[in-house]
Amino acid sequence: MLSEPRSGRLAAWGNALLAGFVSPDDAALAIVGDDAVHRVEGLPGEAGPVGLTLALGRLRALGVTGYRVALPAPGHPLGLSGPPEFNARALDAEEAVVASGAAYGLVPEVYEAGPAGDQHVEVVWHCLPVREAPPADVPSLGEAERELAEALRDATEVLSRLDVAASGPVAEAAIDAYRARAERGREALAPGYPPRAVRVLELAQRVGLLVSVAYENGHGGAVSASEMSARVEALRPVERVARRAQVAAYNAYVEERERGTH
Repeated sequence: MLSEPRSGRLAAWGNALLAGFVSPDDAALAIVGDDAVHRVEGLPGEAGPVGLTLALGRLRALGVTGYRVALPAPGHPLGLSGPPEFNARALDAEEAVVASGAAYGLVPEVYEAGPAGDQHVEVVWHCLPVREAPPADVPSLGEAERELAEALRDATEVLSRLDVAASGPVAEAAIDAYRARAERGREALAPGYPPRAVRVLELAQRVGLLVSVAYENGHGGAVSASEMSARVEALRPVERVARRAQVAAYNAYVEERERGTH
């Protein structure tokens, strides 16, 4: 589970641009992050791929008023509204951005380029038509915050009982590294988001980090098949809650604007 999905960066900084909090160039720079370059292909009126600054301006001219995030997984089309072709591509990428105000969606395709030892990442966002309908299974910020608190408590209890590595020093080291990145000034969300959304996103990323560390660091003390199965069963709903909360946080700007509170 990505601690900061590229779709989250595009949606958050795209929303900040639409709200007038940042310039087009600053939004594009924040979206690219540590990648080398991002391009958008399939935009109406463009024969080939274009840069992010031009693409965001074109999408605004096409009527886009906000951006939502989708973080789907098999059996869980979180944040998607169709059509099937778009959903399938988003599921393959495990993320997507869905525009509001105009029926377009963006799915990233990531490439590694350059010689071994000196590789860089290039991203092509595919612009595709989407269905104008409510996104699937996205909770409110309040619901997400309550679910996260319960999930963190449950996950800690289960992983400790199974003696999984993620409940000990490995997890703490990973969380400390995450905190260090945050303290160096990485913005959890772009300007214009409510403080509650920032709080929910940071907690969701922490829960997601726990799950990732648990999956990636062996079976700990869960040596029997039944214990390993129990660990997977314990982590699956926790990971689902963390993804739902991430989507709720990234989508908070659009949800508040549509309710007239932004």
